[in-house]
Amino acid sequence: MDYKKTTIKILAEASRLLIGLTFAFSGFVKAIDPVGFTIKINDYLTAFGVETLKALSGIISFNLIAIEFMVGICVLLGAYRRYSSFLALLLMVFMTPLTLYLALFNPVSDCGCFGDAVVLTNWETFYKNIVLLVAAVFLFIYNQRILPFFTYKSYWFVALYAYSACIFFSYQNYAHLPLKDFRPYKIGAAIPALMAIPEGAEEDEYRYTFVYEKDGVRKEFALDDYPSDDPNWTFVESKTELIKQGYVPPITNFVLFNEDDQNVTEDILSDSKGVLLLIAPKVEKSEDQRLDDINATYDYANEHGIKFYCVTSSTKDQVQEWIDTTGAEYPFLMGDETLLKTIIRSNPGLVLLKNGIVFAKWHYNDFPTEEEIEKVLSDYLSKDTVKPREEDKQIAICLVAFTVPLLFVWIYDYFRYRRRKKNINV
Repeated sequence: MDYKKTTIKILAEASRLLIGLTFAFSGFVKAIDPVGFTIKINDYLTAFGVETLKALSGIISFNLIAIEFMVGICVLLGAYRRYSSFLALLLMVFMTPLTLYLALFNPVSDCGCFGDAVVLTNWETFYKNIVLLVAAVFLFIYNQRILPFFTYKSYWFVALYAYSACIFFSYQNYAHLPLKDFRPYKIGAAIPALMAIPEGAEEDEYRYTFVYEKDGVRKEFALDDYPSDDPNWTFVESKTELIKQGYVPPITNFVLFNEDDQNVTEDILSDSKGVLLLIAPKVEKSEDQRLDDINATYDYANEHGIKFYCVTSSTKDQVQEWIDTTGAEYPFLMGDETLLKTIIRSNPGLVLLKNGIVFAKWHYNDFPTEEEIEKVLSDYLSKDTVKPREEDKQIAICLVAFTVPLLFVWIYDYFRYRRRKKNINV
């Protein structure tokens, strides 16, 4: 038995699994929330001073997601082993120095490599990429040692199908709400509870130091040893350093103001009849194709004593222009742009709150029509609790739907090419 060849084979297959699963998972979770990844791309473009490319951020994000997913699937299934392992290596050679830069200078809070599904610090991302880079190098060198699941004649289908399916899946999550909501404002979430700090929660720990000067020499002292009894030392400055982060609630920035700059957050979260929020991070960029349905929803809410607000981060002039253009009669609230984009991936989007609980969310493509409004809203508002969406079940269905065509092609490939090749060799 050749132990060296066996060891290389095992390590090559392990590298295949590590790279393939990581790339496929990363592409898949980003495809669930392509709007979120587009926002992250814009953060990168801003951080590196290439804001002129923001107009293409959507196209860039869709293609990066699909390429990453395709490479992962091709590596997993051994399709185009040389090319897919080279692409994986190329991506890691690019990403590893980039994440080192992010870790050192922190221009972007997190790389977004797994979307909002798994949030890593920049240093954690860099360490992860070091491991993946080593695996990618090994896989590229020994790519012919991994077992292909298809014959060469079917490679084109594996690559094209993975890329196309990911683009289609991304678009579905872009044109509607994400299949799974990884953010804290998912349906069923109680916002006040997610804002609260539980009793006994770990608090931030700080180190306090004081700088004093004596005879032209400056020295730092801790809180318990500064020279309080020596008048020759002159106080210069104090320093505060966070040495350990305490408990941070999932929601920290849910704050809304009315047009008079009054904080109305508590009123919104404590309303027991229900509050409809038309979330439009930027009204000047929002889709206006459902204006009739929006106005009909406002009329229904107004008739039934349900509060209705449009929440935006736009300026007052932009809001007034929207009112003049659309004839909007509903009141406006102001909120942070990042907060509004986090609440719902739609501009505009409709959110129904009751007692601070997220009861329902609608993408602008899925707003209830004038005929549906009364049935939909009365059904929701008649309940005191709401059942969360069966997101994991829907994801499982999507994964099965993606796998079945690959399985059929594998069966065809086996009987049409691989088995016939074996018979010829025999």
